[in-house]
Order: sequence, then C-alpha cells, then structure tokens
Amino acid sequence: MDAILENNFRGHLLDRRKRLEDAVNLKSSNDYLLHLLKEVNSALERMDKGTYGICEVCHDPIEEDRLLVDPLIRVCLGDLDHHQQKSLEMDLELASKMQNALLPKKDLDSGDWEIKYTYLPAGPVSGDYCDIINLKNGELLFVLADVTGKGVAASLLMTQIHAIFHSLSAFEIPLEKLLEQVNRLICESTAYSHFATLVGGKLHKNGEIEIVNAGHCLPIVLKKYDIINIDSSTVPLGIFCNMEYQVQKLKLGSGESLILYSDGLSEARGETEEEYGEKRIMDFVQKNYNTSPQNLIDSLINDVNEFTGGSKLLDDLTIMAIKKL
Repeated sequence: MDAILENNFRGHLLDRRKRLEDAVNLKSSNDYLLHLLKEVNSALERMDKGTYGICEVCHDPIEEDRLLVDPLIRVCLGDLDHHQQKSLEMDLELASKMQNALLPKKDLDSGDWEIKYTYLPAGPVSGDYCDIINLKNGELLFVLADVTGKGVAASLLMTQIHAIFHSLSAFEIPLEKLLEQVNRLICESTAYSHFATLVGGKLHKNGEIEIVNAGHCLPIVLKKYDIINIDSSTVPLGIFCNMEYQVQKLKLGSGESLILYSDGLSEARGETEEEYGEKRIMDFVQKNYNTSPQNLIDSLINDVNEFTGGSKLLDDLTIMAIKKL
C-alpha cells in the first residue's frame, strides 16, 4: 500500500480510537463500543506489522476503495462469506437508489434553455456528478464532474461534491469564487489520491454562458456555422487547496447548443481497442445540429453502442446537452 495513503488511514484510525476511548469512558458497559475499539487497535497493530490492507484469507491486497469506506475491513471481495456478500449487495442497491435520487429532474426546460442528460453508471454506483441548480437570480448553474477512480469511494466523493454545490449555490457569489470554495472543501476533506475533473457554469436568460473547465473533457459549443471546444483552464478539483479559476464567457443564439460529457464516452472502446474519441464526438454532434437535445443524446448513445459492439460499459458515462431556445 502507498505510504501516504497508509498514513492517511493511520491518522483516521488514531482519531477514531480517541473518540471511542472518550465514549467508553462515559459508557464503560457498552460492549459494542468496546468491540469497535478492539477492532481499531487490531487495525493499528496490523499497520505496525506491515500486514494492514492484506486479506486474511488469500493474502492478496484488499480493494482500496473498500478500505476508504471502512478501514477495519479484513478480507477482500473474493473471500466474503454468503452473509457478507448479501449485505454488501443490499448496501450497494441502497446506495444506487440514493445516488439516483440526487440527479436533477429530467424535465429541465426553463423557457430560455432546453436541457437534457443521460447518466449511465458502469456499476451499481457512479463517480460522475451531473446537476442543474436553480439560482435565486433566475440563472441556472450546470455542473458535470468525473471523480477519479470507480466504485464506492468515487461515489462517496460524488455525493460530497453534490452537497457542497447545493449548499454554496444558495449564496450569490461569482462563479470563480464558487469553484474556489468547492475546491478548497474537497481538498481539505478527501484523500490525496481522489480528485475530480469538472466543467460547470451559469446560464443567463439572454444566452450568455459563464463556464469553467477544470481538467475535464472539452465541452463542445455547437453554433449555427461553427463548432468549437472550450479548453481546460486549470487542474482538477481537490489537487491543490488554493486555486484560482478562470471563467470563460460565450453567447449562444437561438438553436445553438453546449454539449458536455464524461470520459466514459470519449474513451469507450471498440472491438479493436480503438477509442471512440473526441473527433468522432465532434463530427457526430455537428452532423446533428438541428436535432433536439434528447434526440442528439439518444442518437449519440446508439452510435457508441454500435462502435463498442454493445459491450458493457468500462467507465461511467454521462452526457448533457444544453440548447438555447
């Protein structure tokens, strides 16, 4: 296990031990607290012996994303007993339902903008974050982010990002300041190995768009006589705590669109291991300029499925299409 990651686990476990010891001192007869304290001490002992994060059955490394969720785990997924497997399946099913409940409504037409999206997790839970938030001044905040990694750990950070955006969006602050605060909160509360690429911005009624691209797949601006990409202006969120974000501005006329997507689309692979790629995406959306956002997304998904031969998704895939009415 990476030394920095192990130090993060050690710090978390030491903090948990201190809290449990304080709780035990207040309730000395609580067997459950004493059991948890014993488990924490055992995990710290395994760290000292160099066996932490190693499955006690097969002696292979335990999945890091599971350790991030529960640092007391002793066995890998392959060695869970039937009861443990069933419990994990139920937890993942519940997590999936909760995550789906966080998605924005499908009918997002505001009178000035038509917005559609598709959200396809590669597994039970997703590390993609897709959102549309109504702001007090009548503007709309849009966000599409992709958390590094997969599985439960990525989905937890996705949920955290959702909560941060919804909390901070209640305050009328400039887009660049909003992103600075979101980044700082993510950076200070997550492991160094977890970060998120993100593209987000504000939609104004007159067709103006403020947008920031933080290391994400290049958004596509689909205009009547032109198609352009919006380059990344800074690194992903969660890498450096003090970052400044450069806002780019553009204006869409009636019928023009902004297309956002996660790398589950651009990096989808065909039978020859060729990637679907950014150029293929741009060519496809340009040919479908007059298509409605929903039809554009549906057609694009169908094209990707044909390209991959209908194979299972290897990564979470999210697409958002925003059209000026």
